[in-house]
Parts: sequence; structure tokens; C-alpha cells
Amino acid sequence: MFTAIGRFAAARPRAILVVALLGLIAAGALGFTVFGKLKPDGFADPNAESSRVQTFIDDEFGGQTDLVAMVSATSGSVDDAAVSTPASELARRIADDPAVSDAVSYWGTRAPALRSDDGRYALIAIKLTDDSVDATEEFTDSYADASTSAFTLTFGGPRMMSVDAGAQVGKDLALAEGIAVPIILILLVFAFGSIVAATLPLLIGAVTVFGTFAALSGIASATDVSIYSINLTTALSLGLAVDYALLMVSRFREELAAGREVPDAVVRTVQTAGRTIVFSGLTVAVALAVLTVFPLFFLRSFAYAGIGVVLIAMITSVVVLPALLKLLGYRVNAGKLRWMKKTPSAVSPFWRKVASTVTKRPVLCAIPVIAVLLVGASPILKSQFGTPDDRVLPASTQTRTVGDTLRAHFPDDNSKAIQVVVPGSVSPEQVARYAGELSRLPDVARVESSAGAFVDGATPGPTPPDAALGKANIQRFQVITENEPRSAEAQDLVQTIRDTAGPTGVEPQVGGSAAVLVDSKNAIGSRLPLVIGLIALSTFILLFLFTGSVLQPIRALVFNALGLSATIGVMVLIFQEGWLSGFLGFTPLPLDTSMLMLLFCIAFGLSMDYEVFVLSRIKEGHDLGLDQRAAVVDGLSHTGRIVSTAAVLIAVNFFAFGTGGVSFLQMFGLGAGLAIMIDATLIRGVLVPVGMRLLGRAAWWAPPPLRWLHDKIGLSEAAPPEPVETPVERKPPVTVG
Repeated sequence: MFTAIGRFAAARPRAILVVALLGLIAAGALGFTVFGKLKPDGFADPNAESSRVQTFIDDEFGGQTDLVAMVSATSGSVDDAAVSTPASELARRIADDPAVSDAVSYWGTRAPALRSDDGRYALIAIKLTDDSVDATEEFTDSYADASTSAFTLTFGGPRMMSVDAGAQVGKDLALAEGIAVPIILILLVFAFGSIVAATLPLLIGAVTVFGTFAALSGIASATDVSIYSINLTTALSLGLAVDYALLMVSRFREELAAGREVPDAVVRTVQTAGRTIVFSGLTVAVALAVLTVFPLFFLRSFAYAGIGVVLIAMITSVVVLPALLKLLGYRVNAGKLRWMKKTPSAVSPFWRKVASTVTKRPVLCAIPVIAVLLVGASPILKSQFGTPDDRVLPASTQTRTVGDTLRAHFPDDNSKAIQVVVPGSVSPEQVARYAGELSRLPDVARVESSAGAFVDGATPGPTPPDAALGKANIQRFQVITENEPRSAEAQDLVQTIRDTAGPTGVEPQVGGSAAVLVDSKNAIGSRLPLVIGLIALSTFILLFLFTGSVLQPIRALVFNALGLSATIGVMVLIFQEGWLSGFLGFTPLPLDTSMLMLLFCIAFGLSMDYEVFVLSRIKEGHDLGLDQRAAVVDGLSHTGRIVSTAAVLIAVNFFAFGTGGVSFLQMFGLGAGLAIMIDATLIRGVLVPVGMRLLGRAAWWAPPPLRWLHDKIGLSEAAPPEPVETPVERKPPVTVG
């Protein structure tokens, strides 16, 4: 198959490039429509109990207020006439706004929960008729001039977080790419030794980005897709483009140096490097495909984006890039740097020396590396998990300002309430009895219900029934607690409420922020064994088909797990314990469960990408008759520079996300970059040669039935290279540069 692809690319290069250009133009036109279709949420399980509660509240009680207008007195109190008079008028203006379906203000109700404990702040709780990001942004912009000399107006809440998060992602993306792309281009010129060759990864990256944007636009028209998938698309597109272009161009140059004519060099490059790219791409795609197992569309979105990136980058590299190489020929080395005397060699003396040293003393070299990785992994033992709130944003955003004030000065903030819905017909006596039972639970400040408010099992005084919390066919209870919704105490309280018997004959449903976190963690945790099993099984099958060995997949899984564990341990120290919080400018929080799962799949996929690169060349040497140690040394000397260079380049791209303002994207960028560097150095450079040396001839072992199966269905290595005549020195055309 790969021979046919190589011959096709060598025979019809112009036709392939014309089709590719037309596809790029079409993808660009469609891809730019994706940004208006993406959503900023997706962290909740739509099938969970907490999601059903939210549906009940939306359908039966008109939904919850999800936009908060906070009035901050410049001096004095919000009850002072200088503040209360214009603020009351503002509250009436908001309530009468056609875009608002419901609005409750402190000045209209004098509810203590809407006033801060120091009297400086007061709230207007708002429900919009259209809760889209565009509608929210348009509404808040219309009140940009509402602040006066007596007070300032700022907006917060879930809807405003969507607006600020979307804007922040756009700024972060522009900043990250503005930093990464120039650095990567400079490094590519040094890595390839010529300007022409250095531009090839950027071309592949551009095709991949626009192609994936177009695919996401189509998918977003049919289902929910997260806006954060854009970050993965750009980072992974450029990363894989660098990986694949380095491998293809290096092999093409190697074949030219061996004396092959350009068409033959193209065919041989596709036979070898092209096959490696397809296998490595499939391993990355499979690692990302398992994200579709999770019900959270935040994670599913990354599966859509990641699979699109991998497939488009793979096809472009194996079909379009060889066509371009055919037309370039020896001019692939054009634009050579004046101070570089020759094109970088395909063989790295440094990595040959490393491989020779490691294979000579495998145990001595392995012990310190394994010790370092285990120490790095140890913080996992104290890891905590959560879901994002406004604290993932910079402190300068409106949402974060309001959120910090609510946490500090509004102890009775109803947004922290655990929502309990009891569907069915329930008598007033049953409502009062159940509300009283809930109010006696640990950490419960009070319970609001249609039978009144309850504290410690009783009403604190004459309280009128709140008809808005009850209907003939359904009842709603608001359990107020001073615990942070994402705290362990709040999560324990959710479980306690779920274990508390409801009114006879009905089953209470528990929701709210704390319940969403509990359900999201359960949705991920309950499927985690399946995901790990699918990744392990698919990796085993792919590497078995690639090598014919049953021990190579096991070795690869063990080493990758060790490197990933060290990466996650370091992320615990940085983002949970706050080791670099001052430098990076984020608030330490429990690790975001969804983003951690994404980091695991991305890092695992890319580590397998490099595994296939190195293993392919070792296997090639083994099949040519080299002994085990010689095959390892030869394989690492040919791929070490490619892997380490690619790792540095893609790590730069991921590390650039550390400059952003959304903390869980910072964690993803730094974590992915660190995982790549650990894999390319400690894992590929040391542990892989150690493992191959210790396994010896058994490294390629498989039981006879599986050996027979591999002979039948395995994709064997490309045929040995045909002998070429003793090469004569060929001089490329004279070029400027």
C-alpha cells in the first residue's frame, strides 16, 4: 500500500498539490464559521441526577438566575441615599429590559442574602430570555455606562463566565501562537539547516488547522462542541506537523544521500517514514477516541478535534508532502544557512553515544531515571479533583471580581445552595417535615421551601410560605450552606442529602454546583477503568501488528505510565499546591478532572507517537540482521535527533499556553509540554534502550499462534531497500540564501 502511495505521489505531484490547494481554500472558508458555533461549557454529565434537577428547575420554576449585577458603593453603604436612589432606578431599568425574563434586587426585596456583610456591595440577580454568549455580551455591554460616581456596576455569574472565558481563550490563543510560531520557525531553520525545508512543517500545520476547523464546524452544527477544543487544534496541529515533516524530510534526505534518484527517494520515504507516520497517527487517534466514552461534551469535543487533527496531518504528510518533495527534489536543501557548512546528518553522534552507553550498563543507567520519575509521581497521593469555576480566570476579569466578592462577603449567597427537587404530589406537612430534616444535617445553615425557612429543624419565626418553591406536582428545596460548592464538605453533604429519605412515595433529586461536581467526578471515575482498558488493548494490538512482538507493547505501556505519572505529580505540585502560582498568575485549585483526563490521553498519544518513531528504526535494523544491541544503537542514532528536536518544538508550542489566563489551559499546556520532554529524553533516550537491552532476543518474541497471526494480518516493515549504485556527488541547483 505504501509503495503504491509513494509511486502515485512521485508520478502526479502537481495534480495532488492542486487538489490540496483547492481543499485548503474550501476548508478555510468553512473553518472560519466554527467560532460562532462553539460553546464555553460542557463540564456536566447530561444524564446525571444534577442535570435532571436543572431541567426540572428550568421547566417548572422558570430556571435560575445565572447573571449577577453587583453594585459596589464607592464609599459608605449601599443603603445610603447617594447609592440606593440611583441603584434602585438601575434595578428597575434592568427588570424592564426586554432581554430580561426575571430580575430580583436588594433594593426591591431588602433580602439579606443580596447584601454583603459589610454593606458595601449589593446584588441584582438576573435571568435573561436568551442565555447565549452573544446575547449575554450584548446585554452587559448595554450597561457599560451604568456606573456613577457613587457606585460601580460589574457583572458575574455563570453566563458572564462564558463571555469572559471565550474572550480570554481568544486572547490566550493569539498570545500563545504569537510566541510559539516565531520561536518554532527559528528552531526549524536550525533543525533542518535550510529555510525551504523549515517551511514544510508550517505548511502541513496550516492545512491541518484549517481542515480541522472545517470538520469541527460541521460537527458543531450537529452536536455540542466546546470552545476550548480550538486550543488543542492549533497546538496539536503544529506539533504533529513538526513530528511528521521532520521524519519525512530526514528520510528523504537520507535516501538522496544514499544515491537514489528523486522519484525513488520519494517512494522509499513513503515506504518507511510514511508507514511509521500512519502507525503513530493511529496510536494518537485511538488514545483520543476513547474520550468519546465520557458523557461530558467538553471531553468529547477534544476527541473530535484530536482525531480530525491526526487524520488530516497524517494524510497530508503521507500524500501531499511526498508530492511536494518530488517537485523540490534537491532544492529541499535550498536556503541553507551561510554558517552551516553542510546539511545536518541523518545520524546523531550524540544519541549514538547515549545508546551505546545505556546498552552497555543498562541497570546502572535505569535506576536513577526510575527513581526521579517515581519521586515526581509521588504527589499524586495527595491530589484533589474539582470542576472549573470563575477562579480559573484572571483576577482582572469582571466574573472573577464578582466571584471573589461573593465568596468573601456574601455568606448567605444562594448560588452556593444545594438544590433538591421532589417530583410528585407532596402535602404541606410532608414538605415541612422534610425541610426540617434537611436543616438538621451537618453544615446546613438553613433550608428554604414552600413551607417556609427552616433552621435546625424548626422555623426561626413566622415565615410566610414561598409559593415560588412549590407546585401541585413538584417541590423545590434550597439547602443553604457556607461550604464552598467544590469543597470536600459540600460534596459529602450532597451524598448525605441523597442518603436521607424523602417524603413517603417520592424520590428526591439533588442538584446544584456541588452535586454537578460529584456527578462529573463519578461520570469520569466510573468510566476510567474502561478507558484505560481500551487504551491498553488498542495500543497492544497496534504495536503487535507493527512489531509482531507481545513484549514490546507491554514494555511501552509500562514506560509510558511511568512518565505520565511523573508529569501528573508535578502538575499537582504546581496547580494544586501553588508552587509557581505567583509566577504564572493563577489561583491554586483542585485539579480539573476533565482537563486531567485530556492531558493523560494527549500525552499518552504523543508518547506512543515517539515510541513508534524509535521502534520503527530499531525494527528495521533488526530485520536487516543486526544484533539486538547494534539495532538499538543504530535505531536511536537515526531517530534520536528527530525525536528530541520534534519534542523541543512541540513542547515550545504547548508551553506557550502557560502564558495564558485560564488556569486549566495553563495546566494542559505545561503538562503536555513536560510530558513530551520527559518522554523524549528519559523514556526514549534511556529507558527504551535499557528495556530492549534487558529483553535481548526476547524483545521480538510472540507465541506461535500470534506469530502466525502477525504473518497473516500484520503490516510488516517495508521491503529491504534495493541496492543502489555507488553514489556520485550531486550538486543541487544554485539557490540564493
